[in-house]
Amino acid sequence: MYPAKSSESCIPEPRTPEYFISSQRARGFDERDLEHASDKEIHDNHDNEVHNNEIHDEEINDKEIRDEKNYGTLLGKCPGIHVQYKLVNLCHEQQDQAVPQCRGCSGLVLQGQATNGPDLQPEVRMSMRRGLLAILIAAVIFVSYYFGLFGFIGTNEGTIISIFSTLSVISISLIIFMENRNPSTTMSWILLLALLPIVGLPLYFLFGQNVFKRRKYNKKALLDQEAYERIDNYALRKEQELTRFSQTQRQLLQLSRRLARSPVSFNSETRVLTNGEETFSTLLEELQKAEHHIHMEYYIFRDDDIGTSIQQILIAKAKEGVKVRFMYDAVGSIQLSKAFLREMKQAGIEVVAYGGARILFFSSRVNYRNHRKIVVIDGTTGFIGGLNVGDEYLSRNKAYGFWRDTHMIVKGEAVRTLQIIFLQDWLHMTDQKILEPEYLSPDMEHRGDGAIQIIASGPDNERRALKNIFFAMITSARKSVWIATPYFIPDQDILTALRTAALSGVDVRLLFPAKPDKWLPFLASHSYFPSLLEVGAKIYEYERGFLHSKLLIIDGEMATIGTANMDMRSFHLNFEVNALLVDTQSVRRIVYDYERDLKYTKEIVHEEFMNKRITKRVLESAARLLSPLL
Repeated sequence: MYPAKSSESCIPEPRTPEYFISSQRARGFDERDLEHASDKEIHDNHDNEVHNNEIHDEEINDKEIRDEKNYGTLLGKCPGIHVQYKLVNLCHEQQDQAVPQCRGCSGLVLQGQATNGPDLQPEVRMSMRRGLLAILIAAVIFVSYYFGLFGFIGTNEGTIISIFSTLSVISISLIIFMENRNPSTTMSWILLLALLPIVGLPLYFLFGQNVFKRRKYNKKALLDQEAYERIDNYALRKEQELTRFSQTQRQLLQLSRRLARSPVSFNSETRVLTNGEETFSTLLEELQKAEHHIHMEYYIFRDDDIGTSIQQILIAKAKEGVKVRFMYDAVGSIQLSKAFLREMKQAGIEVVAYGGARILFFSSRVNYRNHRKIVVIDGTTGFIGGLNVGDEYLSRNKAYGFWRDTHMIVKGEAVRTLQIIFLQDWLHMTDQKILEPEYLSPDMEHRGDGAIQIIASGPDNERRALKNIFFAMITSARKSVWIATPYFIPDQDILTALRTAALSGVDVRLLFPAKPDKWLPFLASHSYFPSLLEVGAKIYEYERGFLHSKLLIIDGEMATIGTANMDMRSFHLNFEVNALLVDTQSVRRIVYDYERDLKYTKEIVHEEFMNKRITKRVLESAARLLSPLL
């Protein structure tokens, strides 16, 4: 309930010259620049702000608003909707002291919300949608009851169900239409609801609603950004570090910093770990060295041989006094036994299921999965890549055979970002805020040979960081775009970028498994192949075993490695984490491995691919209709 407005205009309190100095510090201005600022400059800025604050109902230029939203400056609005006031990005310690206050309603203005009430616009839209849904549901119930009570359709339950489902499909389709989603996603949902309402209705309530996403993850996004700003490393902010890179590389790094909001490190060492044997032998070795803490986060963690080996090391370390935190995804690790987890908890390990619910598959959380694979040891060593924990990743599963995958070990500054991502995921599930110096300020003695940025993406990132960085990398290519992915379900932006690159003479290659682990994504992926083949892109099927690597290599100089597939789920629904590598030795190793993998492939010929049986083409086209939902 908003307080009554006073007779005074709803204008923020004027800020003092001292506040001007503190705000400049918050913006990242050098202390030496502030020391040389004259009193006149400070008071002029103060006077200008006072003058601007006295303008009632000020209209802010649309372009300025867009720019501020794009580049991270926060916009606040008082609950009285009188003045929209621009705020600087305040550091954590200053937020409680330097926030402008509205005279009219005494509401603190911060990040688009007031302390005595939420921003009206999202709530109004949410209330309208909920009200519309409630009215439609009430209408459906009334119609069904009326016809059933007065005998117009007698006791024909089938007719009642038909009327109910028809009206439900129409109402939900209208809601989806009014949400202005991606057109392909909108059409997929509407087609599914129209053609298969019995299947479509429960699927929509489980996977299609955005209410849970907005309510839960908007807050997480704000907390994550606040955490990133606590990484205090002046070396990461020096622009001269970028001068040794080409103009294309500098532009990409600047873009990725703005999209991902995480720092770029020039003082980190990376080493590519090829396949399961090298990955798990290195991981077990590093876990044994842990002295202070072990943080572990996996999408799939199995209680088989390799899973038990890791578990026993974690238990031993916990008994030695090492702090161990273990997080697993509730969907990906659904087969993980309670006895396995109970043994860990009894040893003092903190265990958390990400996205857990009492009835998991009847919760909308099931659609937002934590696909990340992160290990942080003592804050100085980290692991990132495509491998989960299970014997199949060591090529011990006969159904898959040889498992081709790529992981990476990181040491140095970049580990801090991995640490932040883990701790923020932990905070999201437990409400435990543990951003302490002992976890974020370890000794850093590593000097890298290029640049590395750890990039987190997910439903809490409205900028679609990984998808847009992939797009920028593809469109910046001058010589080659090489992709390795087990699932190829791109959205229209990525597909257009790849087609344009191929038509421009860029060497576009896609490395894809010859046999599936999941049939529906496999069939949907094949439906996109003709669009690439017809413009000269090359597609290779990996025949040695199952390909699970997730790589994007540009001109042999830049690459990403991590958990994100080249598909819509990774772009829009899953929590993912990738490493962007520019001009490092690891990029050269990734290129070497990619060229070696090509020796175990068969190239798809366009004419032969198009001559496949009509039944298979129909199945592929049908699977493609569900692409935005996969």
